[in-house]
Amino acid sequence: MTTTILPVPTVPGLGLEERNPGIPLDLGWVREVRVNRPAVERRAATLPARRSVKREWQAAWLLRAITAIDLTTLAGDDTPGNVRRLCAKARRPVRSDILEGLGAADLGITVAAVCVYHNLVSTAVEALAGSGIPVAAVSTGFPAGQIPHRLKLAEIEASVGAGAAEIDIVVSRARVLRGEWRDLYEEVREFRAACGPAHLKTILATGELGTLRNVGMASLVCMMAGADFIKTSTGKESVNATLPVGLVMARAIRDYHRQTGHAVGFKPAGGIRTAKSSLDWLILMKEELGDGWLRADRFRLGASGLLTDIERQLEHHLTGRYAAAHRHPMV
Repeated sequence: MTTTILPVPTVPGLGLEERNPGIPLDLGWVREVRVNRPAVERRAATLPARRSVKREWQAAWLLRAITAIDLTTLAGDDTPGNVRRLCAKARRPVRSDILEGLGAADLGITVAAVCVYHNLVSTAVEALAGSGIPVAAVSTGFPAGQIPHRLKLAEIEASVGAGAAEIDIVVSRARVLRGEWRDLYEEVREFRAACGPAHLKTILATGELGTLRNVGMASLVCMMAGADFIKTSTGKESVNATLPVGLVMARAIRDYHRQTGHAVGFKPAGGIRTAKSSLDWLILMKEELGDGWLRADRFRLGASGLLTDIERQLEHHLTGRYAAAHRHPMV
């Protein structure tokens, strides 16, 4: 079966008509969560094979994937200089000659956001001024979250004050592992309040939660607490975004939307490095949540090196040849 995602440009940033306000914690609903792991793994294994996107349709899907990327740098050697170069790439993620060859030069293709540590938020905000591309800041003691709660709240407030429009927080994994759902709910509610107008993405660090049922329950609690997005991973765990985890989280989003009418976004992150893997995640969204979750306001890809491979694939579509990676530098 061949399907297409037309490369219609989307307004960068989270543009949900109505943010998820959250609901009172419903422990009965949380404890009813069940996950059939073999069934989830079978379903996840079939997803990449269910839809085949080739030629110009594949190019269209890849352009859509670019508009969903949170272009990220979270390295210990980050400097203002390389963040400025990353922001320049965010503004023009694909070489002009490739876009012209694809007939997409006038579509206004940009990435969805640029994600950095707090100390580089102001640099990124300045570099992206006038572009409409928001800055996302990782927060609350990213990636481990092992700092006092008051410092987590202060870090969020400082990043928002510096101009971050999105905050990617890490939850306390110990609360999930001990089943302390009310404490997790209250923690995320306080993070949401500290964000103010900035949108909140809650990172579950799914590779450290032990079971898929824990992933499902944690997803539900974070949405009840008002998360605008739920996100798989920090990218720093030994296991990051996987399709079975994504399937569990997508179905939690679907159930929450059906029960409350509130739409929550999804962000896989960590280990997504190839154009093919970005297509797999888009297919998961289309199959499980529908076309409404194929836009940047409800779907993000947290990645650093992914854009290089997508740009190589687009050039291959035009020329029939794969370019060396250095022809598509990130910074």
